[in-house]
Amino acid sequence: MLTRKQAELLRFIHERLKEAGVPPSFDEMKDALDLRSKSGIHRLITALEERGFIRRLPNRARAIEVIKLPDSVAHGMVASRSRGFTPSVIEGNLGRVRAATSEDDSSRPVAVPVMGRIAAGTPIEAIQNKSHVINMPADLLSSGEHFALEVRGDSMIEAGILDGDMAVIKRTDAADTGDIVVALIDEEEATLKRFRRRGASIALEPANTAYEVRILPPNRVRIQGKLISLFRRY
Repeated sequence: MLTRKQAELLRFIHERLKEAGVPPSFDEMKDALDLRSKSGIHRLITALEERGFIRRLPNRARAIEVIKLPDSVAHGMVASRSRGFTPSVIEGNLGRVRAATSEDDSSRPVAVPVMGRIAAGTPIEAIQNKSHVINMPADLLSSGEHFALEVRGDSMIEAGILDGDMAVIKRTDAADTGDIVVALIDEEEATLKRFRRRGASIALEPANTAYEVRILPPNRVRIQGKLISLFRRY
């Protein structure tokens, strides 16, 4: 499943290729999607390539090939469907921990789905692809539903969260000041940051002095879950 912006860009590239035989420039993409900078286009292109919808051809400027189209784009239904679409980093069956009824239940591993990547740095598009599962001991999880995300970026390094770590998240839409949360910004971008309330606003704080705190009104931020565990492969 694609976010609204990803679907809009894919449709724009596809239509331009059909009309002109060449893909649009990044400036044309930026203007078509009403984005402020080309960095947003770079993130969308990368997301479409990772999901297998496009391919960037090496050693050729502006060379993008559309490999496949989702039904919403293929049938020209992006605009109508996007109105009812709510981006989320969560889909499918999540790893649920229930109260143990026996010793065997408490020792049985829980399959936690890995939903993709989360930015600990500049926010990236909301992720909705389940790639695989990791099996975790139930006693390392709290009660409720869980999912995992691979961390990308270095904005949380002072909290011990490094690029490439696997963040295990408990699904919740509420957070307390000081929690490290998965936050969805403007229904488009997901990021891993420390949550704080500042008066009527919400602060999403990095744990790296090279990054700035983002202060946002509550209607621009939706909590998707909070960090409960972290795994690192050496």
